[in-house]
Amino acid sequence: MKSWVCIVFLTWVLFAQGEELGKGSDPLPSAYRLNGSLTTNALSSIEQKVLKPLVGFFRNEKQIAHGLIVDSRGFVLTKASSSVGARIVKTSEDKVFPVRIRKRNENHDLALWQITLPASEMETVGWSTGSPPALGSWAVAGDFTTGKLNMGVISAKSREISRQGGVMGIILDDGNQSSNGVKVLEVLPYSAGDRGGLKVADIILRVDGRLVTSASQIDNLLQKRDPGDLLNLIVKRRGEEFDLRITLGHREVAFDMFNRNLLVSGPISKRKDNFPKIIQHDLPLHKYAMGGGLFDLKGMCVGINIARVDRVTCFSLPTSSILPVLDDWMAQFP
Repeated sequence: MKSWVCIVFLTWVLFAQGEELGKGSDPLPSAYRLNGSLTTNALSSIEQKVLKPLVGFFRNEKQIAHGLIVDSRGFVLTKASSSVGARIVKTSEDKVFPVRIRKRNENHDLALWQITLPASEMETVGWSTGSPPALGSWAVAGDFTTGKLNMGVISAKSREISRQGGVMGIILDDGNQSSNGVKVLEVLPYSAGDRGGLKVADIILRVDGRLVTSASQIDNLLQKRDPGDLLNLIVKRRGEEFDLRITLGHREVAFDMFNRNLLVSGPISKRKDNFPKIIQHDLPLHKYAMGGGLFDLKGMCVGINIARVDRVTCFSLPTSSILPVLDDWMAQFP
């Protein structure tokens, strides 16, 4: 009985404190917040170092990625899978230039583009060549849309991110191999398979034209595909065969659908795995901000933002992974 009395008392105390805060008491004045005046003033000395080399990539008048000017002749580095089909870039000074892709690296999901019209000397990014920033370090990124800086911290140790592949969000019969296909035991609500029309007890006969006889065979095929890729299935249901087209989903979303964080995350990157090394941070960046730079408090670029994972997690490629690729590319354009 006493324990319940204590719980009720503590609940009343917390409620009362909340009521006081709601009356205008602010535990952290706005000037001290990440986007507050004192913070932005403290970053004013590096603002141009971050924003000047920043560009936005556009396709059909829609912004699809950020990028960094890496050579004064108009070479721009960005995230490859986000910049597909880009036609123009806009600079932080609102100048517009047509571009064409010159190089692409699938392993790192990087692409090198070049402005195709003569341009005056363009300000390039400055690279940090030291070790990746330590856990808990402050980091900064530019926002092309607002022309302002975002700030956050390095939220995990640098590490490799293995390949996950796309998923259908279904559970298959993992019994003995059968020439009659693979039975669907469960379809997770709102998953890619559910949206694509798969039902419990369906028999998957073919995947992209290949005859399938086991769950492991289908899993191996999915490991080679990314979220967002289209899968063509031939399925048997109640003795009738028909085609289904499934747009693969993300593993975390499919198998953790009720995770509150994921439900409110908003758009995430199509590719966010299979990187040799990443820096993880919590800067509040949009999906279309991928391809831009991650900077230290001296205004030196420590990485390229390569994947928005959820609302509090972004991955960046460190300069130790970027610069060897970039140096090799630029040696081909003397």
